[in-house]
Amino acid sequence: FVGLFFFFWFGNNKRPDQTAAAPKSRGRPLLALTLRAARVFVLQPCLICSVCREAKTKGARGAKVEEVLARTRTHLTRTLPWWFDARLLTMVLSSKQKEELNRAILDYVRAQGLDASLAALQDELGLSVDDNEKKSSGLLEKKWTSVVRLQKKVLDLETKLGEVQTEMRGPMKLGGQRDPKAWIPRPPARHDISGHRLPITVVQFHPVFCALATGSEDATIKIWDYESGEFERTLKGHTNSINDIAFDSSGNIMASCSADLTVKLWTFETFECTKTLHGHDHNVSSVQFTPGGDHLISASRDKTIRVWEVSTGFNVRTLKGHTDWVRKARFSPDGQLVASVSNDQTARVWNYQSGECKHVLRGHEHVVEFVAWAPPATTKAINTMVFGDNVIPEDDQLTGPFFATASRDKTVKLWDAVSGQCVHSFAGHDNWVRWLAFHPGGKFILSAADDKTIRVWDIEHKRCMKSLEAHSHFVSCVDIHKSAPFVATGSVDQLVRVWDCR
Repeated sequence: FVGLFFFFWFGNNKRPDQTAAAPKSRGRPLLALTLRAARVFVLQPCLICSVCREAKTKGARGAKVEEVLARTRTHLTRTLPWWFDARLLTMVLSSKQKEELNRAILDYVRAQGLDASLAALQDELGLSVDDNEKKSSGLLEKKWTSVVRLQKKVLDLETKLGEVQTEMRGPMKLGGQRDPKAWIPRPPARHDISGHRLPITVVQFHPVFCALATGSEDATIKIWDYESGEFERTLKGHTNSINDIAFDSSGNIMASCSADLTVKLWTFETFECTKTLHGHDHNVSSVQFTPGGDHLISASRDKTIRVWEVSTGFNVRTLKGHTDWVRKARFSPDGQLVASVSNDQTARVWNYQSGECKHVLRGHEHVVEFVAWAPPATTKAINTMVFGDNVIPEDDQLTGPFFATASRDKTVKLWDAVSGQCVHSFAGHDNWVRWLAFHPGGKFILSAADDKTIRVWDIEHKRCMKSLEAHSHFVSCVDIHKSAPFVATGSVDQLVRVWDCR
């Protein structure tokens, strides 16, 4: 194929020194064709340089360069491929563009107060600058700033492209699959889901089915198929903003809470509301089931945390201690402890059965928005973070349980629930941090913030591993599936986005 290409290509082209009467070279041996190709493409890689060589050989020190260039262009027109436009070699401006550029230069020189240079340029160019001429006024600066801006944009895009290429090439196993414990969300989004009429306040994956529940300030709950992105159902019953949604471990019962002061229980088989729990005196901002599913906790702006019996709907216990709005309350993985956060800038750890407050944790400098318990798999990563690679006796290691808090002071803090000490503080967000989710593999924390990003924090190395521009407005919530490689985010822009993890 290479030989045939050279035969038909170079066999039909004449050399510059070949006369018109000379016969065309056909049927050359493969070796001769290869040598000629090497001469053209290797020994003379720059055809324009032949102009310089020709001028030197003839000793044409004062020869007309235009004549040589004209002959070179004629030669290139005959020898270059048919699709190459030899006019590209000139790279000159049109007469109108030249005049505009010259006028812009004169305007710039005049604006800088360089009168002598202005007069000289006007004489040489044969142009004058009119003070009332608006077309060329400031044109040079505008062109320059636009070029700089575009150059910066190109550099940013090249940087992002490099990051994507590194991610695609880098930490992939031979089989092309990343370890599920290292799955993190990657752009672009798998689905952009729209349907709510007001900002999204909560997203929650169903523990069993391929379903995603979302709540909004429009007082509705919507159910979606997160793999296809298709809408399934709208649940109506609340009369004000939905603030939180939770499923029991079996996925049969869903709980929701609202600014209408109620908590509602729904059956996920018929999507009907089975119970409405009354008792809070203000906005109900949080709801969650115990791991066993027999009890439910809710937190409210009335400064209390209430424990409800699911089977009867009775309020069996009320936890009091916070001095302001209780934003979120969550059960520990073993169901023995409750962690809560509040507008009073504290986090508290409770024994929910006795109602005793075990710790009051201070460290945040603003409202604490969210709390999330770390899964047991996180213990190893936290010990590596604290002690490094040193071999620590088992009795001296931290055993947890641990939880993380997110605050309007733009930080995420990791706490030891036993000692009440702050293990580490992650800083990096540029605005309020709204929501947290621990990676089921135990290595990462996902955070959503008003800086329109979600960030992935590497616990072992105490750093932000990835920042993802998730939405065009504040990111209000995030959830990660416990067994499937999906992350969901919700935003004030009224969109829900589902992201693939890899």
